[in-house]
Amino acid sequence: MMRIKLACLLLVFVQQAVLGTHDVYIVTMEGDPVVSYQGGVEGFPATAVDLDEEMDVTSEAVTSYSLHLQRHHDNLLDSLFVEGTYEKLYSYHHIVNGFAVHMSSLQAEFLRKAQGVKHVERDMKIQKLTTHTPQFLGLPTGVWPTGGGFDRAGEDVVIGFVDSGIYPQHPSFSSHKTDPYGPVPRYKGKCEMDPVTRRSFCNGKIVGAQHFAKAAIAAGAFNPDIEFASPLDGDGHGSHTAAIAAGNNGIPVRMHGHEFGKASGMAPRARIAVYKVLYRLFGGYVADVVAAIDQAVQDGVDILNLSVGPNSPPTATRTTFLNPFDAALLSAVKAGVFVAQAAGNGGPFPKTLVSFSPWITTVAAGVDDRRYKNHLTLGNGKLLSGLGVSPATHGNKSFTLISAADALLGSSATKYSALDCQRPELLNKRKVQGKILLCGYSFNYISGTASIKKVSQTAKSLGAAGFIVAVENNYPGTKFDPVPVSIPGILITDVSKTMDLIDYYNSSTVRDWAGRATGFKATAGIADGLAPTLYNSAPQVALFSSRGPDVKDFSFQDADVLKPDILAPGNLIWAAWAPNGTDESNYAGEGFAMVSGTSMAAPHIAGIAALIKQKNPKWSPSAIKSALMTTANTLDKGSHPLRAQQYTTSEMMTLSRATPFDCGSGAVNPKAALDPGLVLDATHEDYIRFLCSIPDVNHSEVSNIAGSSCNSSSKGQRPYDLNIPSITISQLRGTETVKRTVTSVSEETETYTIMTRMPPEIALDVTPPALTVLPGASREITATLTARSVTGTYSFGEITMKGDRGHLVRIPVVAMGFK
Repeated sequence: MMRIKLACLLLVFVQQAVLGTHDVYIVTMEGDPVVSYQGGVEGFPATAVDLDEEMDVTSEAVTSYSLHLQRHHDNLLDSLFVEGTYEKLYSYHHIVNGFAVHMSSLQAEFLRKAQGVKHVERDMKIQKLTTHTPQFLGLPTGVWPTGGGFDRAGEDVVIGFVDSGIYPQHPSFSSHKTDPYGPVPRYKGKCEMDPVTRRSFCNGKIVGAQHFAKAAIAAGAFNPDIEFASPLDGDGHGSHTAAIAAGNNGIPVRMHGHEFGKASGMAPRARIAVYKVLYRLFGGYVADVVAAIDQAVQDGVDILNLSVGPNSPPTATRTTFLNPFDAALLSAVKAGVFVAQAAGNGGPFPKTLVSFSPWITTVAAGVDDRRYKNHLTLGNGKLLSGLGVSPATHGNKSFTLISAADALLGSSATKYSALDCQRPELLNKRKVQGKILLCGYSFNYISGTASIKKVSQTAKSLGAAGFIVAVENNYPGTKFDPVPVSIPGILITDVSKTMDLIDYYNSSTVRDWAGRATGFKATAGIADGLAPTLYNSAPQVALFSSRGPDVKDFSFQDADVLKPDILAPGNLIWAAWAPNGTDESNYAGEGFAMVSGTSMAAPHIAGIAALIKQKNPKWSPSAIKSALMTTANTLDKGSHPLRAQQYTTSEMMTLSRATPFDCGSGAVNPKAALDPGLVLDATHEDYIRFLCSIPDVNHSEVSNIAGSSCNSSSKGQRPYDLNIPSITISQLRGTETVKRTVTSVSEETETYTIMTRMPPEIALDVTPPALTVLPGASREITATLTARSVTGTYSFGEITMKGDRGHLVRIPVVAMGFK
């Protein structure tokens, strides 16, 4: 035994000398975690409970088994490696049996071969996937009254936010002006103290607040002088997402002396539990995220909101669904936690999703019916449209235009990007005062080193009557958002309109022999852009929202899973902001921000899921997901099919009919989701059979990462046999039959007539043509799909079940025919 130990030590010393650098690794071990431990280890009784039971995380059985797993992790590392050559960061024991450790690659190789170790994977980074919406979604009149009104909507449901923290002093999270919050008996989360104020981050509305940064610190990414080593939001993103899902109702959104309405979360009475994993400079690390998820489930959250995701599909496993991140979420779902995750912001290009697995509800971002538009009236009579949430020029009059290029102070200023109008000291105040300052939109705005807010400050300090920022070049993928400013200002995003503006300015400006401007004759007036315009052509799929098809591996092979799952508002969303937040330079120092991203769409679904959970506390996460998907809208407010923003070949934005790869089952309909009639439910065992059915998947990998073995019941199973509210067959060869089981959640017997719709390339037939379902009973339907022709493209259809008591259940069908 001593020789073995010495040999191990020698290996460690050699590998330390050879390698020197360390990484964070996530390790999964043999043996069940707390949520699935059925007993079998002497001296430790079972800790697993049925879904309709409540686990007591403070019980002696849970505590002792958790400590047992933790000691086992410590003993294994101690037996293999010399103290000081590694650092264990976390023990995962509630939803995953494993740990995160900072060590060298040679140590990782040695650990892979150790007895009891199932899987070792190097940590990877994650990224952010960045108030009129309650009215747009019909919550005040159609949903909140059923739960007792807005002041009870989401009562006692706890939503966990794995994000960048929270700004607890914000009125959206205040408990001072609400009815007193009582305790939530089943929630056991901790509340960290603010290291500066020595006050708790919790207040009754916020019931838990913790931060996770051990992996980031070990990786050398955490700078304590810039990041907050606490749940305090130094980014803004976390406060924004928390307010969208569960912020207080009726909070005035005030900025620059103007009120833009009143903000509210989807479930304004729901509680907030904060698990900070994202930081200003670098984002976050999966090892910290898994620790946060493990803790959140152990604490007793009902809903998890993840506006974060990996940078790309995982490379260390044979399928995207098997990685520590998705495996942790699978265990969370097994424990009864509903998970909403942002789809990603890689649109409008296909296969850009960063949320892959069927147990997760993947949310695409929609553009709602509110748009902030403005226009500029030139002295030659031309009207140029643009973006600008600003007051009109004084007295609605026109003022002389002056380009920043003609207002430079001295030739030395040319070494700076003076045309961005970010540095007032480079411009001649005497020339600019009383005029409208014309600025150029450069790549600095895209990189974040320039901002519209700073232009506004520059123009104001120079005494300008207003400002114009004009885009002169197309930057593919650029997302132009209107920015609230305190003085008249507008952003011209159409390059052709910018050319009209520049031509008019140049033809109206008098110059001397050296090209210096000596007279300014061009004039313009900026209209009032503070009031939004409402459109019926909403919702639309936002240009930036990531698109399917879902992929099953790093080589981007198509998966037999529909993603995204659903569409929710994610464009120009007003919500709380951390005044010290740095994520959006245009909102630095502000208490509210209007931000776009699938990050904003996910918490809409998390909040609506909380309303469903409040009404149906015994529903499983898959039943809640089914209720959301099968009742989603496929038509916009003008009763036209949903459309998606896309690029033309010339990189201009256009609209095309949305497909399930753009919006999943459609746009969320909260009122219908509260009463879906039927649900398609899936168990943990169903998800394991799904994993085992993936072609070429290594069954030992399923066991090692997901913690459950593939058994004989998985034989003959195909990925698209999973009982989810969609059917996707990426390679339909000949004829395939697919079964789905529907369960009644209605209080009355209902008879459903079944109809199908599919393009002629694919034949779709469903039996029986009608069925009657008793309350609480389940019935099976069989869909037969036949490839009639090979087109090399997907066909999109649906199965519609229309009940005689008014329920309408839709199941999208996606298939590509092959010979």
